[in-house]
Amino acid sequence: MSAEGENWSVKITTLLENAAGDYSCTVEVQRAISILKKAYGDSMHKVLHVGLDTCTVVSKLLSEEETEAWGVEPYDVEDAGRSCKSLVRKGIVRVVDIKYPLPYMPKSFSLVLVSDALDYLSERYLNRTLPDLARVSADGLVVFTGYPRKQGAKAAEVSKFGRAAKLRSTSWWSKFFGQISLEENDDAAKKLNEAATKMSYVSNCQVFHLRSFN
Repeated sequence: MSAEGENWSVKITTLLENAAGDYSCTVEVQRAISILKKAYGDSMHKVLHVGLDTCTVVSKLLSEEETEAWGVEPYDVEDAGRSCKSLVRKGIVRVVDIKYPLPYMPKSFSLVLVSDALDYLSERYLNRTLPDLARVSADGLVVFTGYPRKQGAKAAEVSKFGRAAKLRSTSWWSKFFGQISLEENDDAAKKLNEAATKMSYVSNCQVFHLRSFN
């Protein structure tokens, strides 16, 4: 990554940490890639990441062997570095309002990773967005969300997202998944936990594994 790209990554990571609380779940996705590969195997070969600073995640995924990756940036990338703008020009990363259907066919990707995006949506929009994310995935959906104890959005940053982050509990999410007919993937969760234990990995975010629609 170029110096310009690295400066952008530092800038946006700082924004994420300030806006979403004490920790960025997009940073967490980057930390978890090797763990996710052990849990999902071949499903990590065609991945869509949805979330702020998706260019950094996509770049990291593309550096992995035998991995195709695309990204959806829910916000603008006007201040992004050259490498990110290049990904946008190539169509690898798209700037899309995730409150509406994504511009992809059903099951376009084996796995969809989501971070620093759903915490800013109201329940009304979550009812639309989560099923649509499941629609474009063939093998599953992995959702990274903040812990309620890390609630701390700064008023100065709220305008970037349109609203302050609403960090919800594990029980809230599990109940909500059931309401919109999304089934949690216990097998994938178990594999990830086993891999995490072996690699001494502890997540700073909540991680949910959901099955795709049949």
